[in-house]
Amino acid sequence: MTSHSPSKPSAHLTHVHAPDGIAPATGYTHVVMGTGTFVAISGQIALDEDGRVVGEGDPAAQAHQVFENLRRCLASAGAGFEDVVKLTYFLTDIAHLPAVRDARDAFIDRDRLPASSAVQVVSLVDPRLLMEIEAFAVVPEGRAA
Repeated sequence: MTSHSPSKPSAHLTHVHAPDGIAPATGYTHVVMGTGTFVAISGQIALDEDGRVVGEGDPAAQAHQVFENLRRCLASAGAGFEDVVKLTYFLTDIAHLPAVRDARDAFIDRDRLPASSAVQVVSLVDPRLLMEIEAFAVVPEGRAA
């Protein structure tokens, strides 16, 4: 049997912050499960709606743009950040992680953080880009676009 640390109730998602034998998570949730329609959002980068790089050399500005792009993609599927179960961060420098977490916290309730992984990569599709973030969500039945 798995023990669950306290989590806010949700109609379709369950957050397990500290499974048995696992150290509690800091800044993410170890396990998120749910029922509904699975939505995969491709890695988003810091491009505006016209395809221009936003915040060249500025991890905070890029992180904000990436989360705004994720928000728009989620909305197109009838989802919001409250439905996100997993984020994967691809960073050209792991030192940008605090800027990513600050941007994430502006969009996502810190009491219901998704599972996440952070990976430092050599480069992205454009050398001006500092990060790419992908998301997986589960949208409650009846709400998916």
